[in-house]
Amino acid sequence: MTQSPAISYYRATATPYAPYAPIEGSTEARVAVIGGGFAGLNTALGLAERGLRDVVLLEREQIGHGASGRNGGFVFAGYSLGEQALLGQLGEARAGALFQRTIEGVHRIRRRIADYAIACDAVDEGVIWANWFRDPGVLRARQQLLAAHYGVEWEWLPEARLRERIHSTRYHEGLFERDALHLHPLNYAIGLAGAAAGQGVRIHEHSGVRHLQRVGDRWRVQTASGEVLAEQVVLACGGYLAGLERSIDRAILPIATYVMVTEPLGDRLAECLTTRAAVYDTRFAFDYYRPLPDTRLLWGGRISVLDRSPRAVQRLLRRDLLRVFPQLDGVRIDYAWSGLMSYARHQMPQIGGREDGLWWAQAFGGHGLSSTCAAGELLAAAIAEGDPAWREFAGYGLAPTHRPLGFLAAQASYWRAQLQDWFKTRLEG
Repeated sequence: MTQSPAISYYRATATPYAPYAPIEGSTEARVAVIGGGFAGLNTALGLAERGLRDVVLLEREQIGHGASGRNGGFVFAGYSLGEQALLGQLGEARAGALFQRTIEGVHRIRRRIADYAIACDAVDEGVIWANWFRDPGVLRARQQLLAAHYGVEWEWLPEARLRERIHSTRYHEGLFERDALHLHPLNYAIGLAGAAAGQGVRIHEHSGVRHLQRVGDRWRVQTASGEVLAEQVVLACGGYLAGLERSIDRAILPIATYVMVTEPLGDRLAECLTTRAAVYDTRFAFDYYRPLPDTRLLWGGRISVLDRSPRAVQRLLRRDLLRVFPQLDGVRIDYAWSGLMSYARHQMPQIGGREDGLWWAQAFGGHGLSSTCAAGELLAAAIAEGDPAWREFAGYGLAPTHRPLGFLAAQASYWRAQLQDWFKTRLEG
């Protein structure tokens, strides 16, 4: 690898900004937000947009350090829990309402990019769901389900039209989700932070919270060099656990996913893709990838309980890449990294609060950009306006994941799904 193994493509191409100083001494605030990823940033910005600007945001590392600055950059509707399961659990009206939250999240992301002039390489060209298997049934079933129960229309791509866009014999038919985009997630996070700070939110990097304590009618939020006395606190730490509230931490599994970025491909990119859409496939253990503005290809996939080294990530993902695009044999990989996503047992976000003013937003693994935007809006409305809409997620609570046994169960489930994918592929020949 030609780049430092410690640096992701996103970090290497991040928008320069003046660092936010660590917190020093004691201060007061209406709200303290812990976590400088999408969930925390969207909450802080949503509060400021509602006129509640007495907000302090504390980040242990840098803005977007965790999954928010390391993911594939896909912006589309939905949750890790599939649409059919959501419908079966909640019924059409409630499932549709929750799904609509993420559609609104996609639209809000577009608006904020425009309103705050966030330079994040946004490509508003949709997402393709490409069929790894010969059987088109899974595509037809999802297309019909979305149209009938969620009011969402995905365009059918016959094999010939799909291969005009994706030059691989690996896929067959596909579905095109037009109301989707992809972007540089770290630069989007940096832009959100700048927008929030511009409206008065006090942001502090390198301010890891060591202790959270209820003192009278307020919360004392302590770091190594300072503290915040706040009326309300939002925990938004995702897979990078803060260790501040056991019931919240134990409700998620931090699961790793892997991403790599090729060298600039120049004309070779057109040998693989003649679309600017992002792509993922129909396997449970799917690949996801997208073209970058500098003709690189970003490629991600796999989930694991292991947070592997960049060299190991490169080795695994290169093999996956060449199964789809053998024409890229010999391509140089310039960046490879992993990151921890947060998952709940029920595969839905955990968005909630208590009467003592402690709130949480986590478990966004799989569809993080739209759902974290939705969560930030729900919590901001709850805190600033008393809006009870956040209770729509009350049924998806803080169910314990029983670590470390939960890690073993999650890995076993993933391996089982991989085996099913492999077996179906072999049966089709």
